[in-house]
Amino acid sequence: DAGFSLFFSFFPPEINDSEGHPSSSHQTLKGTSKWATSLENLLEDPEGVKRFREFLKKEFSEENVLFWLACEEFKKTQGKKQMQEKAKEIYMTFLSSKASSQVNVEGQSRLSETILETPHPLMFQKLQDQIFNLMKYDSYSRFLKSDIFLNHKKSEEQEENSPEAQTAAKRASRIYNT
Repeated sequence: DAGFSLFFSFFPPEINDSEGHPSSSHQTLKGTSKWATSLENLLEDPEGVKRFREFLKKEFSEENVLFWLACEEFKKTQGKKQMQEKAKEIYMTFLSSKASSQVNVEGQSRLSETILETPHPLMFQKLQDQIFNLMKYDSYSRFLKSDIFLNHKKSEEQEENSPEAQTAAKRASRIYNT
């Protein structure tokens, strides 16, 4: 699993928006409710990514989301040398015929290491889009029906309906209504 450790050496634990702040939607939806609205929302939430990875691991397709996340991170890479290094890590981990976590994308057989010599931020975009669509139309819908998702949703609902949560909400409303 050397590929994974290489991969995680450049992958930050959370996804950030263009300003470098942790991503968050301006909607009031949280957790599983937000995840259920779109794969994009799921992938913006570090907890959602964690649960989705857990699910994909059971389906033996975790490399798809790891590749997608690596491409997102790659787009933010500055400097030709860093881009070359990260591009090579992505290629060796996910795209080469000897990759430890190979993803299945169209046109893969035509990919060669020569693409790594002139890296640019969107060099993996087409492949990333293919993997996104594969996840969106295949594993994402199964994820929403999975025990991992449903159990997380149930525990969220229990937390929201717990006496402590209701008391805190009542206290907050009393504070704001004074």
